[in-house]
Amino acid sequence: MDEFQYTSYAQEVIFAPGALACLNEAVERFGWQRLMLCTNRSLRESGCVASLTAVLGDRLAVIYDRVKPHVQDFQVDEALQLTIENEVDAIIGMGGGSPIGMAKALAPRLAEKRPNPRMPAVVAIPTTYSGSEMTPVYGLTHASQTPPRKVTANDPGSMPRLVIYDPQLSLDLPPEMTASTGINALAHCFEALYSVQRNPLSTSAATNGVHYIARSLLRCYQHGDDLQARTQMLTGSHLAGLSLASVKMGLHHGLCHVLGGTANVPHGIANSIILPHAIRFNADTTAPQLLPAVEAIGIAADHLQPVEAIEMAAQRIYGLVGQMHLPQRLRDAGVQKADLPRIAQIAFQNHTIQNNPKPVRAAHQIEDLLREAW
Repeated sequence: MDEFQYTSYAQEVIFAPGALACLNEAVERFGWQRLMLCTNRSLRESGCVASLTAVLGDRLAVIYDRVKPHVQDFQVDEALQLTIENEVDAIIGMGGGSPIGMAKALAPRLAEKRPNPRMPAVVAIPTTYSGSEMTPVYGLTHASQTPPRKVTANDPGSMPRLVIYDPQLSLDLPPEMTASTGINALAHCFEALYSVQRNPLSTSAATNGVHYIARSLLRCYQHGDDLQARTQMLTGSHLAGLSLASVKMGLHHGLCHVLGGTANVPHGIANSIILPHAIRFNADTTAPQLLPAVEAIGIAADHLQPVEAIEMAAQRIYGLVGQMHLPQRLRDAGVQKADLPRIAQIAFQNHTIQNNPKPVRAAHQIEDLLREAW
């Protein structure tokens, strides 16, 4: 890593139990007057929306609480109309990767509709461990296409200007969502460590992210009301997202996006199934870069060949996925074996997969991996 280049972003992060109470003061300081909230029904039912409404008061101009997984294009159109009608100058995404992704997808579209194309601000309040709040990347699913196709966009203007991390908001996160988004965060770290754009910041953040996640994820799954564990896990999630903010993703995340948009596999579930297989696929090229992660999850790699250590890490992650009762095979997530060649062909066209550190030169390489995961 003698040479590197990366982009950093102007962003304020507030991290503390009870940090939601700081939101109104921060909004006032930034000068935002009319905000829109993008979220889903489960956050309304849990009381998180009511808590946010109590903090913002009249500044909260409109709520869109119907966000579906994978950021559907027709819902972006619906929400965009609301932002225009309510003269919104900042958009809040509260929840997991989909509500935050919705806010990020809306910002550039609203800017295009204004006479003065000033980008509205994005505020992120994560309640899962998806990490979307730390990157300018979002996925958008074109639902009318056959099959539906999820594509990713990278827009610096969509980068959340303010991020509120409040571990108390994650205490009611269901065990399956805790587990699946936690593995997603772990995958961010692995992809950052071997990214073709890795740099000292991403490597340090990813290694420390693995350390926090490895020590808190299972505890959060087993004891969701453990605020200390939730705080450690959210710290790991933050570091995981930060590690990915300045690098390119590879095969793992590209394939997970395709499985989500084309086969409707929830993103966290796709991560949980694919991560061990992606690690194995890349091991002969990326093992030295992944050794810090291997050690951070508690595997003593001193007397092992690097590829052997990576195999042990893949097995450890596969076992953790099973321990948290997540699907370990694509068939368990509803993917049909007959669809694997088509999914592989779509994935091969995905530009993210073409950024993989080990070159993917043919669709059959992806199909072989999918068959192993099926």
